[in-house]
Amino acid sequence: MAQVPQTFFDALAVRTWCGLALESLGRAREEIDAINVYPVADGDTGTNLYLTVESAAAAVEAVFTAYDVGKPTLADAVRAMAHGALIGARGNSGTILAQLLRGMAQVLAAERETAHTDGTGLRLALRTAADSARQAVAHPVEGTVLTVASAAADAAGAATGDDCGAIARAAFDGARAALAATPGQLAALERAGVVDAGGRGLVAVLGALVETFTGEAAPVVAGAATRARAGTEDDPAGAEDCADDPGEGGPAFEVIYLLEADDAAVARLRDRLDALGDSLVVVGGDGLWNVHVHVDDAGAAVEAGVEAGRPYRIRITHFGAGDAHSTGERTPRERVQRAVVAVVPGEGLAGLYGEAGATTVLARPGEPPASGELVQAVRRAHAREVVLLPNDADLRHTAAAAAEQARAEGIRVALIPTRSAVQGIAALAVHEPERRFDEDVVSMTSAAGATRHAEVAVAEHRSWTSAGICQAGDVLGLIDGDVAVIGADVTAVAETVLDRMLAAGGELVTLVLGDDAPETIAGHLETRVRETYLAVDTVMYRGGRQGALLLIGVE
Repeated sequence: MAQVPQTFFDALAVRTWCGLALESLGRAREEIDAINVYPVADGDTGTNLYLTVESAAAAVEAVFTAYDVGKPTLADAVRAMAHGALIGARGNSGTILAQLLRGMAQVLAAERETAHTDGTGLRLALRTAADSARQAVAHPVEGTVLTVASAAADAAGAATGDDCGAIARAAFDGARAALAATPGQLAALERAGVVDAGGRGLVAVLGALVETFTGEAAPVVAGAATRARAGTEDDPAGAEDCADDPGEGGPAFEVIYLLEADDAAVARLRDRLDALGDSLVVVGGDGLWNVHVHVDDAGAAVEAGVEAGRPYRIRITHFGAGDAHSTGERTPRERVQRAVVAVVPGEGLAGLYGEAGATTVLARPGEPPASGELVQAVRRAHAREVVLLPNDADLRHTAAAAAEQARAEGIRVALIPTRSAVQGIAALAVHEPERRFDEDVVSMTSAAGATRHAEVAVAEHRSWTSAGICQAGDVLGLIDGDVAVIGADVTAVAETVLDRMLAAGGELVTLVLGDDAPETIAGHLETRVRETYLAVDTVMYRGGRQGALLLIGVE
């Protein structure tokens, strides 16, 4: 559908650009995924860029919706775009794109009351974007999206006049030429016969900017070599994707989280994470940051964030066998046979599940993951067979929809209807990838089903429950999803809940402590079990900001 061209860069142009960029990335997503070989050939750069822009576009739409009369200022729109991209950034390229948009916003929002800017402002915004993105990457590499962004800014700077359309087209042409040259700059791309995937995505975004100001669709990228994802019976999603074998292999985990912290703490965090792994990108500012790093010790990366400030929306992905960083001869990238994907409610559990080899999706209180996030996690697990653990009764339908979509892509998925993270822990404890898939799923399902689950939380408002009326601030003990105890003391309620659960028998008690739980509660409950219930063992984990004060599992 033809677009009405925008003469100036104003709030409406921002809205139009985000919508067109999302459409463009939607069309190019599979192509970009297919050419993703650097820094890790995990086949998801196109998807990550799409999700990042989707979050940016949604934030801009929310700003427009908030105005009953009139429209937002340019500053309102670009700040919303940058914030949406920051909180929704996925993967290495998505995180860098978020910083590019933030760099543009810093220029375009400099004058709060300005209704629009012209080509001069756009030219400066593109330069600031490229420079800030390069500064956000710990070790910039040429032949990547950073090179393409710099070329776009250089071309825009060399263009004459103040017409936004002309500046945008110059940036697009410069980016397209730089993209075509990336195989000559990065050996991994040359061996695979592809251009840089992140750079290809940025060209699509800049093409949408051209269309915003001219009303004409930018031409398809010329000379952008791609590899067909033919697929095989064993690997229908394209096992022929190639990575470079680093000999001993690259880091095993990708860790991403949002972080509330001051500048000084983030500077220390950069140094610590740089020593832990690679592909480090830290973007953001004004107290909110998006952190991305590849490491072997996922727990240490999360702990570093905790020391720096308040990390949340933590995502830990375990790279499948064959995912490798690019330093050696090209080798086929094989899928692992089986993987586990789990939704977890807190950072501590994300680390625990991740260290056990699971790909995790963090569900913050009030922020349940959508089916698209679960599908993305299944793809990133890069396995022929996936066991999906929703760990929440309310997520069962969402997880079922994600499983169906993944099956349509040729992945064998089994959904185990776990209703709590402690049931997921029990299932993961008996997981054996070497067994037949059906046998493994039956064993995991049986372990989860044999685990009763409970939680201790604080009531947010007055309401009716199965145990009577509770007031805001009351401590609630829920067993298998129903309120069983209402009290005033966290430890007393937890003890009552535990006694009721163990009255029916049990061999193992699992305690998962939230950050706001009393420091003494774990020791008290462990002593209670040891002195009152013979032959019952207790294990304790730190769950982080998981919503509930305490999760309890009894097997």
